[in-house]
Amino acid sequence: MNRYFQTPPVVKNLVIVNALIFLAMALLPAWGRAIEHYCALWVERPFFHSYQFVTYMFLHADFEHLFFNMFGLWMFGRTLEYELGSKRFLVFYMVCGVGAALIQAAIAWGLHEPMTLVGASGAIMGVLLAFGVLHPNAVIMLLFPPIPMKAKWFVVVYGVIELLLGWRGVGNVAHFAHVGGMLWGLLLLYWWRRRGVIRF
Repeated sequence: MNRYFQTPPVVKNLVIVNALIFLAMALLPAWGRAIEHYCALWVERPFFHSYQFVTYMFLHADFEHLFFNMFGLWMFGRTLEYELGSKRFLVFYMVCGVGAALIQAAIAWGLHEPMTLVGASGAIMGVLLAFGVLHPNAVIMLLFPPIPMKAKWFVVVYGVIELLLGWRGVGNVAHFAHVGGMLWGLLLLYWWRRRGVIRF
């Protein structure tokens, strides 16, 4: 079977871990409250702990949040893991996720606004950015509206929209975390290119 129809190990295990944590939080309310208390990123004391910059990525607010993040990881992460290798893909994913949280938290701290951050969206946005950079002319079929768009333009449009929404403070969404994941992903890709690890 063509490997691109299979799911490589890091993507598969990330999806499984995220799904299991979501099920544990949904089916075991007491555990769910404890997991959220200790593992969400709380940009306020006394709940804040530095390890939360990692753990927040594995929590999701609801099923829709989980589904779209994991669907994006599965759609775009498979190709990247095969091309970058599993170890390097995991490094990329984690750097984007942690970097996204750092940027969102820095903005929240700067504005003195308490915030709780959950979800893999920042890491997923980094994955999407990498797909657009490495496969700029690949065609992505949008859901809303249902039109085809080249990956490079999709990434640019999505990034600009997220930046504008974050600047205007629209909705209860960490837009700057999304932009941050893309930014860290771009920086890491160019650093790897300078070292000759990847070519694009």
